[in-house]
Amino acid sequence: MSPVGLGTWQLGGDWGDVSDADARAVLEASAEAGVTFFDTADVYGDGRSEKSIGRFRAANPGTELTIATKMGRRADQIPENYVLENFRAWTDRSRRNLGMDTLDLVQLHCPPTAVFHSDEVFDALDTLVDDGAIVHYGVSVETCDQALTAIARPGTATVQIIINAFRLKPFDEVVPAAQTAGVGIIARVPLASGLLTARYTEDTEFATTDHRHFNRAGEAFDVGETFSGVDYAEGVRAAGELAALAPEHATPAQAAIAWVAQQPGVTSVIPGARSVEQARANAAAGELDALPERYTDAVTSLYASRFKASVHPRW
Repeated sequence: MSPVGLGTWQLGGDWGDVSDADARAVLEASAEAGVTFFDTADVYGDGRSEKSIGRFRAANPGTELTIATKMGRRADQIPENYVLENFRAWTDRSRRNLGMDTLDLVQLHCPPTAVFHSDEVFDALDTLVDDGAIVHYGVSVETCDQALTAIARPGTATVQIIINAFRLKPFDEVVPAAQTAGVGIIARVPLASGLLTARYTEDTEFATTDHRHFNRAGEAFDVGETFSGVDYAEGVRAAGELAALAPEHATPAQAAIAWVAQQPGVTSVIPGARSVEQARANAAAGELDALPERYTDAVTSLYASRFKASVHPRW
């Protein structure tokens, strides 16, 4: 897996409109730039993101990629739905969408907390491995407690969790525990839904189909997925301060991505991209030299002074 992968939520929906042609161009540009890890989910555009990746794979059979998908969010979010019969149906659908006989990595997609404590759930995941439907399984989580519970399961290969300059709690216990257990850490939302690009102002308006418009207060799903759950105006101001400390040879977005990628224990960072230019710039962030101390110190101090009190106890 490349240190910077590609998150493909935006290729399915909830980030404004992205055409099939633009989706194909983003995938092509990412692969050409050295990205070898694509992360998707069956719920992104109800399969549209998976199908885009499937078409790309079919058109580029010689390109070596690791594809991760997720399952579970297309069903009602109750523990009773997390059973082997549904897992088989969900993975079969993803296999068809992606054009893959065996899926590289399937992650439970931020399921109810009770799911992480169920022996039957993880037995069912082991069965999918034994059946040859998947090679590995992991989890995508909202909270650090969920991550720690999953890491304690011997079959868990990866944990996907939000890590960025506004979300540092995973470094307290989750990342060290994953390192000890040999579990990969996939860091999502590294730009805090775009805040850390420093391109937005307090007056920026987002499309009505963009979750940054319709999920500001968690109306549709966990508010932590939108701007990492921080106050938007405060995030804009903090991002501006951090951007001023980015190295001269890097954009604010590249510095923010590189900061996550350079943390010990982080396996891959998965920023999204809606254009060829963004895809190339994100991939290049994985090649940056170690960030200057002034930048890393600023991340720590900004988090402690502005966000820790509201973010740390919640996620």
